[in-house]
Amino acid sequence: MSSRPPATPATNPDALLARARTTFDIEAAAVLGLKARLGPSFPEAVHKILEVRGRVVVMGMGKSGHVGRKIAATLASTGTPAMFVHPAEASHGDLGMIKAVDLVLAISNSGEVEELTTILPVVKRQGVPLIAITGRQDSTLARHADIVLDSGVEKEACPLNLAPTASTTAQMALGDALAVALLDARGFGTEDFARSHPGGALGRKLLTHVGDVMRSGDEVPRVGPDAGLSEIMREMSAKGLGATAVVGADGRAIGIFTDGDLRRQVETGADLRALTALDVMHANPRTLRAEALAAEAADLMEQHRITNVLVVDAGGLLVGALSINDLMRAKVI
Repeated sequence: MSSRPPATPATNPDALLARARTTFDIEAAAVLGLKARLGPSFPEAVHKILEVRGRVVVMGMGKSGHVGRKIAATLASTGTPAMFVHPAEASHGDLGMIKAVDLVLAISNSGEVEELTTILPVVKRQGVPLIAITGRQDSTLARHADIVLDSGVEKEACPLNLAPTASTTAQMALGDALAVALLDARGFGTEDFARSHPGGALGRKLLTHVGDVMRSGDEVPRVGPDAGLSEIMREMSAKGLGATAVVGADGRAIGIFTDGDLRRQVETGADLRALTALDVMHANPRTLRAEALAAEAADLMEQHRITNVLVVDAGGLLVGALSINDLMRAKVI
C-alpha cells in the first residue's frame, strides 16, 4: 500500500511548481533590492576588513548563524582569515576567542536577538570594530555597529511570512559580495585559491607539477637513433609507456616513437627489419619542463591529440616522460 498522503489542491503539480516559482521571484527581488540600496557603507566595510590585522569573527543565531558559518568559510577560502563564533557560546567563555586585532561581523535580520545583543557591549569595550548585517536600521545591533549593511527584505518567501527565507538569501548574497570584493581588492588569484583548496580538483590542477607525476630514471623508455624495431619494441614493452624517446649520444631528446607509429608502419608493408629509430621516429617531439603544471601537460596532449609527452631540462636533456594515464592516476584530469 502507498504511504503517500492524499492529494490536496496545494499538492498538485501545478500548485507546487507555482509555489517554487513564486519563491524564486521573491528571493530574486530581495537580492535585486540589495543592489538598489547598496551605498557607501559597503566600501567602508571592505576597507575596514582590509585594515584588520586579526580575523573576521562572524556571529549569528539560528538561520543567520547557518548563513554566518557559510560566510566565514567563504571569506577564509578567498584570502580573508575568518571564523564563526556562536553568540550563545561566546557569553559562556568563547568570547575569549575574540581579540582586539579582530573584527566582528554580526548577522541578525531583526537585530534584536538576545544572545547577540547581550555580548555587543563587551565587544565594543574591547575596541573591536563591529560590522552589522541586519534588516532593521533602528535595531540594537545597528546602533552598536560601526558600519551597517542593510539586508532588509519586503517579505519572506514563506507564505506565512515567518520562516527566514528571502532574508537569509539576502544575508548570504551580502556575504558573498563582501568576499568577492575583498578577494578582488587583495589580488587573490587562482594559485592562492588552490593553496587553500589543496584537496580539490582545482588544487590538484594548480599545485601539481609535471615533475610530481612524471616517470624518471630507469622508468623512462629510451633508445638510440640506430636502434632497430625489435629493440624499440622490447624497450616499449618493458617500460609500459606505449612510446619510447629517441635520444642522441649527448642525451638530448631528438624524437619519439609510439604504439600508433608501429601500427602505421605495419600497415605500410615496409620491411621492418631494415628500419631504425631514426627512420620511424617523430622528430622534434612535444616536450615540457618538469616545473610546468601537470594541467599544461593535459592541455598539450588534448591540443595535439597525443597521449605521451617527453620531459626535458633547460638544455634539452631527457629527464622524464608522462602519459595521459599518469595524469588520470594523479586525478589531474
